[in-house]
Amino acid sequence: MKTTIKRTVSFLFSVGLLAAVGLAWLQRQAIYDYWRLRGYTPPAAIVKVADADTLTPAARHIFYVYHPELDDRTNFGSHCSSKGEQTIVLGCYVAPIGIYIYDVKDARLNGIVEVTAAHEMLHAAYDRLSSKEKTHINQLINQAYAKLNDARIRANIENYRKQGADVTNELHSILGTEVRNLPPELEQYYQRYFANRLQVVSDSENYESTFTSLKTQAQQIADQLQGLKTSIESQEQQLSDQQASLESDRASVRTQAEADDFNARVRAYNNQVTYLNQLINQYNSLRDQYNQLAVEQQQLFQAIDSRPTAQTQ
Repeated sequence: MKTTIKRTVSFLFSVGLLAAVGLAWLQRQAIYDYWRLRGYTPPAAIVKVADADTLTPAARHIFYVYHPELDDRTNFGSHCSSKGEQTIVLGCYVAPIGIYIYDVKDARLNGIVEVTAAHEMLHAAYDRLSSKEKTHINQLINQAYAKLNDARIRANIENYRKQGADVTNELHSILGTEVRNLPPELEQYYQRYFANRLQVVSDSENYESTFTSLKTQAQQIADQLQGLKTSIESQEQQLSDQQASLESDRASVRTQAEADDFNARVRAYNNQVTYLNQLINQYNSLRDQYNQLAVEQQQLFQAIDSRPTAQTQ
């Protein structure tokens, strides 16, 4: 009798233990989140980023679980490897350790930190989707991308594809932070993460327009410089020919009429010299503008260059 009771108790204990283990497995994400958030207080700078991104409570929960950090170049390099990357690396989500964001300081690129943070949070959110939900969201993402006419985003996605990245995962973050108009069902899906997704998109558009504006201005000036260069070379050739002709004809001037004609040709020549100098001054002024734009572009790229700098010995 006692043996039977012991066996029954042992059996019930085993069943209870298995049930507890099974429940723990099912709730493993919640348990992990509990331990990650236990005693954690996000730094003020991180809260400010979450506020700017209008993250919902559910999105903040995901964001804070990974203890996001704003890193300088040295720390970012130790957290996020950019080996083999063909795209600019401004953030990374390292499961299950953390989210790391390169702390871009250039005021002309305000918003880039916030967009990067939202992008990485969405990577973490994508990882948490159930298999069934991920299949459905993937379908919505691919349908939206098929209709997307944005050369910059398409070029970035092709770079990700060449690197062997999970393109749909990347699109999940890119569509959510950089594309203004999305299909209604996909827009509704992103509402679980953002109270105002278009605020993040506006930040993305603003800093992208800084790069685009400089590039457009530089290209316009480059085209003008090429046109002026052609005009200057043509003028110089004409003046060279005219100068040779004037020097050749100078000694043959005999009559007053010939002198008047020669002097008129000299005045025309001098006027063309004046015009040439104007073209050269215009060219030099535009070249200075172009060089200044090149400096500004270089400054912006340096501001987002997260690669560690070489140390001198």
